[in-house]
Amino acid sequence: MKKTFLANFNANTQKIWDQSSFTEPTSIQEAVISSIMDGEDIIAKSPTGTGKTLAYLLPLLEKIDEENSSIQTVILAPSRELVMQIYQEVQKWTKGTDIRGASFVGGANIKRQIEKLKTRPQIVIGSPGRILELIKLKKLKMHEVKSIVLDEGDQLLNEEHLNTVRTIVKSSMNDRQLLLFSATSIKESDQIKAMIGREPQFMTVGQVQSQAVYRTEHLYLLAEPRDRAKLLQKIAAMNEVKALVFVRDRGNMNVLYEKLKYENVSVGLLHSELSKRERELALTALRKGDITLLLATDIAARGLDIEGLTHVIHYDFPKDLDQYIHRSGRTGRMGNAGTVVSFVTPRQERELKKFSKELKRPIKLNRVYKGNFVETSQKLKEGKRDK
Repeated sequence: MKKTFLANFNANTQKIWDQSSFTEPTSIQEAVISSIMDGEDIIAKSPTGTGKTLAYLLPLLEKIDEENSSIQTVILAPSRELVMQIYQEVQKWTKGTDIRGASFVGGANIKRQIEKLKTRPQIVIGSPGRILELIKLKKLKMHEVKSIVLDEGDQLLNEEHLNTVRTIVKSSMNDRQLLLFSATSIKESDQIKAMIGREPQFMTVGQVQSQAVYRTEHLYLLAEPRDRAKLLQKIAAMNEVKALVFVRDRGNMNVLYEKLKYENVSVGLLHSELSKRERELALTALRKGDITLLLATDIAARGLDIEGLTHVIHYDFPKDLDQYIHRSGRTGRMGNAGTVVSFVTPRQERELKKFSKELKRPIKLNRVYKGNFVETSQKLKEGKRDK
């Protein structure tokens, strides 16, 4: 499979693929690469952690004309962190070529970003607001753009970004290719059709094909809301834990953070109200192991790829299966091991079992005992739950 998959790529890409210790392409990569090479418009849904970035990046880099110094590909992403992660992948996969990339995000000094454009990048990665700002200033020219990618497309089509994204797409030529990738279902697919004036291909890689789902262990702990902070403290005390903890809203997160700090737990915060610097420091602290837990809202954690993340913890129960998959996919990425832990009340247990059935993946009841997760077939009696 590997040789067939790489046959249409240049020697540089094949070399970097081998250096990355990849073996076979993921399901989403197999599904879309040929169509992208053929210039098709695509809306693709695939669970988090299944290699979506490389699914679009490798064929688009293959199509870049290195002798043409105009911008040929634009990749839009909803968060600064995701923009920077994609840019790092571009840097990795263009090493040894003459392809130039550049990243543009809101909040950064715009004069410095305009200077970046003077390097004549052929591939641009950015947040919608900053990209549109540069277009309006006539500094970023879209007339030779051949492909536009909407990464985390469900977020880019929401009320906050939709008009900006639509304006960016409309500023390019009508024959450009549009690619949308998302881990969740696209509810506004008509918006895409309206933007491009033609019918895109829809491609879906189901949950059961997700390597992330199969590579991770899924378990749950029964706990009433009043007991969850203490339970989280126990998990933080386990060996070599590096966990992303999903909390529903910022208010609850701040209360939980103060409780954990009081108990001397090494914990950080990640939410949309933090400054760029604060977000960077929090992510760096988790990556380096300086903190054990990073409390995050769903919006703030969009698109994050945290190397070595051992656990995802659903502190607040996910609103639906898509959210469960999206959160859980932050660990167990690209074949690495990981553990997904859900805190549930007895009333939420039935919903979690529905998730298990749809995923065709066991989610087992556990308890914390002597610093480890221990599977238990017996529900704990009221008042005897994990504390």
